[in-house]
Amino acid sequence: MTVRTGVIIGLVCLLLSGGCVERTMKIQTDPSNALVIVNDEEVGLSPVKFSFLWYGDYDIIVRKAGYETLKTHHRLDPPWYQFPPIDFVVETLMPGTIRDEREVPLLTLESTRERTDQEIVGRAEETRDRALFGGGEP
Repeated sequence: MTVRTGVIIGLVCLLLSGGCVERTMKIQTDPSNALVIVNDEEVGLSPVKFSFLWYGDYDIIVRKAGYETLKTHHRLDPPWYQFPPIDFVVETLMPGTIRDEREVPLLTLESTRERTDQEIVGRAEETRDRALFGGGEP
């Protein structure tokens, strides 16, 4: 075997043993066992840990019977090794797996308060008036 062949085999092995980045996000709620929806996709009941593909903005909705629905927003900024051209080296040439585990701050749900009959009738009348006469947002 020549030196050139050895170098080529070494480079092929290096490329085939390339690394990867494993990205996970963890969401916890108070109380637990709430349905978690991220970017319009159900990811499970809290506490929940799931994989994500990109960094950036995420819309999070949390629902549980007896509690107000929580709609929030969370931004995941990329680590230094995920900017071009460094990301190419990390994800293709470095052997092994890099784990990037992110945790969203605790999301606290508020109990649903009982509404009086007067409040329900008043809201129904407002909705009817908007539907019939227009104006205002729902």
